[in-house]
Amino acid sequence: MITTARLRLRPLTLADTDWWVELHSDPEVNRFVGAYTREQATARLTAIEEQWQTRGHGLCAVELAATGEQIGRSGLNHWAQFDEVEAGWTFARAHWGQGYAAEAARAVVDWGFTTLALPRITAMIHHGNTASTAVAARLGFTVLREDTLAGRPITVHALDRD
Repeated sequence: MITTARLRLRPLTLADTDWWVELHSDPEVNRFVGAYTREQATARLTAIEEQWQTRGHGLCAVELAATGEQIGRSGLNHWAQFDEVEAGWTFARAHWGQGYAAEAARAVVDWGFTTLALPRITAMIHHGNTASTAVAARLGFTVLREDTLAGRPITVHALDRD
């Protein structure tokens, strides 16, 4: 578990399926990351659990430390097609604009550099996602390249370990 002043991050599991579907059902949340059926969520969460087991990292549920409420997801995801580890973040709309994405992402990036000794972490951001681009810039990420993920254009930002 990773903790910050306001947040707790814990590995996502299959027990989070209903919450995952609900988080991604909001059209404003899913316009860049997509919506999920229960079957798709189960497959994705199974893959996340496998990544935790095989790589020692994966995506996390982000909870408010004070209440335990799940407000989003963040973590490190390995993309085999790029052979890169990405820091990602997605939050429920009710929790936008409060600095939670940057706080959670900073915690997972720091954890990736210190605990996992990753040399570089990327952030793959879909075109038009200005909020995530701002979070990446706030954390010190810079543009690395343009690419495609799941058939959609992305800008890959990168941050190297100091």
